[in-house]
Amino acid sequence: MQIMDGKKVAAEIKDEIAREVDQIKNSGGKIPHLAAILVGNDPPSETYVAGKVRVCEEVGFKSTLVRFTDDISEERLIEAVRDLNKNPDVDGFIVQLPLPEHISEPNIIESIDPHKDVDGFHPVNIGRMVLGLPSFVSATPAGIIELIRRYDIPTAGRSCLVIGRSNIVGRPLSNLLSLKRYPGNATVTLAHSKTTNLPGLILESDIIIAALGSPEFITGEMIKEGAVVIDVGITRVKSDFTKSGYKLIGDVKFDEVAPKCSFITPVPGGVGPMTIISLLRNTLLASKSKRFG
Repeated sequence: MQIMDGKKVAAEIKDEIAREVDQIKNSGGKIPHLAAILVGNDPPSETYVAGKVRVCEEVGFKSTLVRFTDDISEERLIEAVRDLNKNPDVDGFIVQLPLPEHISEPNIIESIDPHKDVDGFHPVNIGRMVLGLPSFVSATPAGIIELIRRYDIPTAGRSCLVIGRSNIVGRPLSNLLSLKRYPGNATVTLAHSKTTNLPGLILESDIIIAALGSPEFITGEMIKEGAVVIDVGITRVKSDFTKSGYKLIGDVKFDEVAPKCSFITPVPGGVGPMTIISLLRNTLLASKSKRFG
């Protein structure tokens, strides 16, 4: 069994990005610039955006944080998005989700210039991704694909079960793993809350990607010997053994499942660190070319 160390891989990629930014700087090129729009003061969003700003500084990117109170109108938010679309110094930007209930997330996402949509949520980027064309891929699926690549995990012809059909993780990942390239060429099943005999499907699969949000749902008896297990889930639960009084656990019962796996990601330290680093890679790509291809 080998643990897929997302923290280690993310650090390696961060160093690669920082070196490339140094080369750009030394040659007099434009420094990549990532902007973020944050509406309201949702604590997880605050933490996530702060992490993005910090990592931008560490690799030498410019970063801008645009804040609005949660009573902003949809029209004013779209205006702010269009301002960033037109700003030639901003290479890519994100609108941190979730948004207040009175704002339509699809309307905001569709107002973003696809060539600055480094979150990979715009329909143009999703469509290009499905067709296997150059595009921005959303950060978590992109991070998982990179983990698979860096650990040289075979995917061609393998049975792959993606559990969870969100537009942010499950759906794009199922498409990426079925594309005619590596990592890809897998036989992919997309399972969800209405799937019957889910434990049976898990037991038959060579690669399992769990994005349910259901703590320790997958147990040892559900996994066949030699399976690859990638745990996307993350839930905070009470713990008497940590200073904070809480711990983070995934969708997989790690201690039971890990001994049966060929590869497995831990929680925390697996998929999570790859997410922000994938956003930085998209921003670097955006800074080098305003058009795909």
